[in-house]
Amino acid sequence: MRIAPADLAGVARFILSPECQSIGILTGAGVSVASGIPDFRSAGGMYDLLRPELITANNYERNRMQQDPTYVVSWDLFCYNQFPNLVVRRPFILGTREQTWKATFAHRFAELLCVKTQKLARIYTQNIDGLDRQCKKIPPEKVVSVHGSIAEISCENCEHQADFEEFCDAVQTNIKDIYKQDSKAPESSTPILCTNCKQPMVKPSTVLFGRSLPSEFFERIQEDLPSMDLLIVAGTSLVVSPANRLCYSVPDKTVRVVVNREPVGVDLGLDYSVDSERDFYAQGECDDVFLELAQHLGWTDDP
Repeated sequence: MRIAPADLAGVARFILSPECQSIGILTGAGVSVASGIPDFRSAGGMYDLLRPELITANNYERNRMQQDPTYVVSWDLFCYNQFPNLVVRRPFILGTREQTWKATFAHRFAELLCVKTQKLARIYTQNIDGLDRQCKKIPPEKVVSVHGSIAEISCENCEHQADFEEFCDAVQTNIKDIYKQDSKAPESSTPILCTNCKQPMVKPSTVLFGRSLPSEFFERIQEDLPSMDLLIVAGTSLVVSPANRLCYSVPDKTVRVVVNREPVGVDLGLDYSVDSERDFYAQGECDDVFLELAQHLGWTDDP
């Protein structure tokens, strides 16, 4: 059994050592907050700003959204009424096209890790913001969007892939703006039809509550986890399953480093005691911790 690093300098030494050949990263909302994207559940997030009374829906649907904001991104609602999902996502969809939000240093650290060590096996991101894709030196196949991506468009009915730019144009012309950010938005919403099946089921490929995760997630963890030497968990509460299974599905030999504002995953078997044999907790904002780690690795001196 390996001995867990005692500090970030020890994490850096382990990353550069021959013992460490395969590194996985599991990320959550905490790696993106520095870009200006609020957590859905935080003040100013999608659920906090939800205005059911302004959304095209019947009274039952509005009441359900009022009682449980997650209903707005559920399959139960979308399969009957597509407008709530598209209305609340409208600023996020169009902001993604404009690259309103930029990759943070936490994202760039993963890019450095990939380029400088060639040890990055995979990034498993629970975020739908697509900021990992802005790091062009990370091969696309090394990023698994566990809950889908706002920048990938498909039809929930026939699975036809749609063009992101064309979809954004349709959102601008067909979907009303309840946030009063776009003076050219229509007064009322009209359906966006799939070009293949002609059903109004086209949307960003984000996973709706009640739907299965992409098969890629399950395929990749079967491929990656058995040989993983280091798992970095960053900016996630580790309460969402099955993404959190990575923590307890890696081999016993895998060193686990958690970067977060508060300790998480104790109920999953993470051990933050001083005599922990495999786990290390780095408390703080993700960007701050990864910058310090990059300094220990000697990666901040490059032009």
